[in-house]
Amino acid sequence: MASIKKIEGKTGISYKITVSCGYDINGKKIIETATYKPDLSLTPKKMEKAAQEFANDFERQVKSGAAMDGRKVTLKVFADRWIEEYAKPKLQAGTVKKYREELTDKILPAIGHLKLAEIKPHTVNAFFLSLTKDGARRDGKAGGYSKGSITKTRNVLSSVLRTATEWEVIDRNPCNKVRVQAEEIADKLKFFTPDQAVAFLQYIEQPYTVRVGGHTRIDDTGIAYTVGDYEITREMQEQIKVLFNLAIYTGLRKGELLALKWSDIDFENDLVRVSKAVTIVDGKQVCKAPKTKTSHRTVSFPHFLANRLKALQIAEYKHRFQFGKDWQGEDWIFIQYNGRMMSYSTPYEALQDAIKRYNEGHKPSDQLPVIPFHGLRHTSATLLIASHQDIKTVSNRLGHAQTSTTMNIYAHALQEGDRKASDVLENLLAKEA
Repeated sequence: MASIKKIEGKTGISYKITVSCGYDINGKKIIETATYKPDLSLTPKKMEKAAQEFANDFERQVKSGAAMDGRKVTLKVFADRWIEEYAKPKLQAGTVKKYREELTDKILPAIGHLKLAEIKPHTVNAFFLSLTKDGARRDGKAGGYSKGSITKTRNVLSSVLRTATEWEVIDRNPCNKVRVQAEEIADKLKFFTPDQAVAFLQYIEQPYTVRVGGHTRIDDTGIAYTVGDYEITREMQEQIKVLFNLAIYTGLRKGELLALKWSDIDFENDLVRVSKAVTIVDGKQVCKAPKTKTSHRTVSFPHFLANRLKALQIAEYKHRFQFGKDWQGEDWIFIQYNGRMMSYSTPYEALQDAIKRYNEGHKPSDQLPVIPFHGLRHTSATLLIASHQDIKTVSNRLGHAQTSTTMNIYAHALQEGDRKASDVLENLLAKEA
C-alpha cells in the first residue's frame, strides 16, 4: 500500500508518495517515490482525495513495472518480476525452470546487485569472461564453463534485458553489443552427415537378428527343460520408423512429435501442423502449447511419408477396434500398446538401440556416431543448409524466433557452404584465366 506524506513548505503544498518495490540481492528494501503537487485552488479535502488518487495510480504503475527506473531497480528485482510476468505466462514450465537455474546459479550471484542502468556491454563481457576462468563452475569441476554453456547463459540474460527495454525500464540491451563465439558450440552438436543419414534410414527398414542365450523353460505339465542358444528375427515397429523419418525430414523436436495427433496431418498437401508439445513437469508427461509463438508452424514433408502415415493410421485404427473399451488414447499418432501417448523416453531409447545394433555390424570407421534424439533435428537443419536452402526457410521450419539463432547454432554448416562457394569461384575463375 502506498504511503502519503503531506509536505508544507515555502513553495506551497506537496505530497510525497512512497511505494515498496521488493528487495535487492542483499535483502534491502527498494523504494520508489514520486511527488504530487495539487491544484492550490482545491479545498483541503479535495487535495487529499486528489493525492490519494495519484498515489493509487503510481502504485499500479510500480506494480506493473511501468514506473520502474533502471537507475534504481536491480537486476535481481527485475529478474524476479520477469520470471513471474514474462517467463511463466509465455514459456513452458521446463524452460522456465532452466532459465531460473541460470539466473540463480550464474547470473544473479555475479551481477544481480547492479542497477539495470549500470549494466553496460563491458560489464556483460567481463561477466562472460569470468565464467571461463578456473573455479567458476558450481559443480566443482576444474576449468570454466564451455562456450556452449556461456551462450545459454547469455541467451537468458539477454532475454531479461530485452524485456527491460520493451517495458522501457532501460533504453537498450547491453547484450546486443557482446558476442559469444558460437563455432565451438556447433562443434559439439551431434548429428548425422548426409551419408550417415542415408545409411541410418536404410538400416531401420531391414529386419535384424537378436541372439537369445540358452535357458530353462517349464512345459505345460510343469516339467523343466533346457533350450540352447537361438536367434530371433525381428523388425522395428512401423511407428518408430515413421517417427525417425519425420524427425529427419521435418526437424521437429521430440516433444512436438509426441504431441502430434492425426488431425495435425494434412494428407492432401503433405503438411504437419505444430501447435503443441510434450514436456516433463514434476515427473509427469504434459502436453501444452509450444515454447514460443514461432513454434506454432506448418512444415512440409515428402509424399512417401504421407503414404506411410496413412497406412500407419489405418493399422492403428484396426488395433484400436480390436482393443475395445480399454483403449486409452486421444488419437495420438505415436502411441503405447493401449493408445496412450508414447512415453517421453521411448524415442531416445529406440534410437540408441538402433545405433548400437548398426555399429555392432560395422567396423569402427563405418560406424554411426552416437547421437541423442535431438541430433535428428540437428541432422535435418544441417542437411538443409548444406543443400543451399536459405537460412530463413530453415529457421521457419525449425520454429526459431530469429534467424540469428539458427545461424549461431548451425555455423558449422554455413561455414562449410562458404568454403564450397569459395571453391566454386576458384574453379570458375581458373577456367577463365
